[in-house]
Amino acid sequence: MRLRALLGTDALGLRLLGGEDELDRVVGGVMTTDLRDPSRYLSGGELVLTGLAWRRRPEDSEPFVRILVGAGVAALAAGEAELGAVPDDLVRACERHRLPLFAVNEDVAFATITEYVVRQVSGERAGDLAAVVDRHRRLMTAGPVGGGPDVVLDLLGSDLDLRAWVLSPTGRRIAGAGEPLSPARAAALAAEHLAATRAGRRSPFRTNVGGTVYSLFPVPSFPVPSFPVPAPGRGAAPAETSPDVRGTVLSDWLLAVEADAGDWPDARLDLLRGVTQLIAVERDRRDAARAVRRRLAQEVLELVQAGAAPAEIAARLRAAAPVLLPGAAGAPRWQIVVARVEWDGDGRDAVVEGGPVAQALLEEILIDPAATGAGTAGVTATEPTSGRGTAGGMGTAAGRGTVGVGTAGVGTAGVGTDSSDRIAVARTDDEAVALVPLPAPPPRPERPVDGAVPHGPRPGRADDDDADPAPGPEPDPGVHADALLAAVRGPLTAGLADDGRLTLGVSAAVHSAEGLRGALEEARHARRVAAARPGRVCAAGHQELASHVLLLPFVPDDVRRAFTARLLDPLRGYDRRHRAELIPTLEAFLDCDGSWTRCAARLHLHVNTLRYRVGRIEQLTGRDLSRLEDKLDFFLALRMN
Repeated sequence: MRLRALLGTDALGLRLLGGEDELDRVVGGVMTTDLRDPSRYLSGGELVLTGLAWRRRPEDSEPFVRILVGAGVAALAAGEAELGAVPDDLVRACERHRLPLFAVNEDVAFATITEYVVRQVSGERAGDLAAVVDRHRRLMTAGPVGGGPDVVLDLLGSDLDLRAWVLSPTGRRIAGAGEPLSPARAAALAAEHLAATRAGRRSPFRTNVGGTVYSLFPVPSFPVPSFPVPAPGRGAAPAETSPDVRGTVLSDWLLAVEADAGDWPDARLDLLRGVTQLIAVERDRRDAARAVRRRLAQEVLELVQAGAAPAEIAARLRAAAPVLLPGAAGAPRWQIVVARVEWDGDGRDAVVEGGPVAQALLEEILIDPAATGAGTAGVTATEPTSGRGTAGGMGTAAGRGTVGVGTAGVGTAGVGTDSSDRIAVARTDDEAVALVPLPAPPPRPERPVDGAVPHGPRPGRADDDDADPAPGPEPDPGVHADALLAAVRGPLTAGLADDGRLTLGVSAAVHSAEGLRGALEEARHARRVAAARPGRVCAAGHQELASHVLLLPFVPDDVRRAFTARLLDPLRGYDRRHRAELIPTLEAFLDCDGSWTRCAARLHLHVNTLRYRVGRIEQLTGRDLSRLEDKLDFFLALRMN
């Protein structure tokens, strides 16, 4: 297909601004981007669609156009929805480099142009690709009932005998044909994809996981939908919405195909790249649906940070509840999750557009049921759905057996059709803040008033077969830091490589607007605790804020080393010389609360031998393990070691 054919299609809303002599160029594909340097996603011959979010100053146009020309693209089409008319500096840059430039009418979605180009180009290249694209186009235009990416993957399986899955950067199964991947294999594929992308390898990425060869295709990114935000101040989001190049990797989907693409002909590779563009259209639709939820979360965050009256915050929460948790009975509880993405730069830790990056990444994380490993406080579901909590909060997604809370930690009866329906993530200039709704717990059974005798057997009697069981512990619904960490640490560590960090903090659930400000501060404190730990991906929960764990990370390194050396170095030296195992003995003694009998049994020692070892510890350190203060010092030294 040639550029001239695009210009002659009225439905595409294209207007030529320059390059009339170049209209016979062949279009080999289409890509939508707002990255300042999209070269790694370009293979040549593409029609590049852009919303111009990369342009901050007129001087930005020249290097952007130079990059496109160097990659061999066919033409550039700039949308008029963001800035109005296409800037003159971009027109002049395209003229200098003989790059055809189109303006896209603000009433025409990039998805419309993408579908048209993919359909036309595919029909010219391969008959099987044309069949896949055309059949899926009809399904997509029918709306959500079309089945989404699953339908295209089913066609790949039936027409081309290819098993394929769409995965998130954490390994969450978004769509797939055939048997589901195991959670471990999906996470390994996501990690391979992130590592290969960060290393700058050219796609498709070929990898062997568990003895099976897979080819990994990146799903191209559309611009993250933006929405009007207040001027800076009161914690407002910055005007810039284009994510950093490194950060886009952390939220990009991938298409994993169970096959070795190394010996595929060009037509087959084009087929799969066309499929990724169709999947990108579906992702664009899902992302656009998040705009309302983002706005709701942003408004609530603004009110909380500005110290607004609880009544005003409660009014916004009441407006948000039907959107985030439709059909739920009673007022929901709320939980806050804070995330921050940092990149190393210029010899120091520098936040590189951390807010937008963290926002997109946190949305992907909280969709994953495996990342929110709690039940749903007894909320029942009328129809079990993949990835959503069912009766008692149990759910599965992508073959993952999890005590799931669906998205954002919630599983309820008939709540939405997509787990992303309940994601609400706002952002400030350097962090993302998720507002997580939790269903109200079921009412407790009423106890009889004093003196009243309930009918039937008395509960708790051993001789009553029908006795009511004693009440168990309250379930703890919501997002849990340990579940978040377990679900995302492996894949995202590969994407963060050696220059990025993700830190997460999780608050306790609160029941009203009055507690929301405290929950936000709690989540931020927890994130700072996580940031003090080693590792590329770290998370901390509210439970750790009421423990010595909160204090230890903030002890200066030199104080930590001096304290532990003074107490433990004499024992380490003695152990090296005599193999006396004094350090393990000390750990066991403290873990047994100073009980001689239990500690001796644990270590398989005679009590007299244990007493000898403890005496040696006291002699070497000058401490008395019968004193609480000395026990505490040893305990802290071992924890800081």
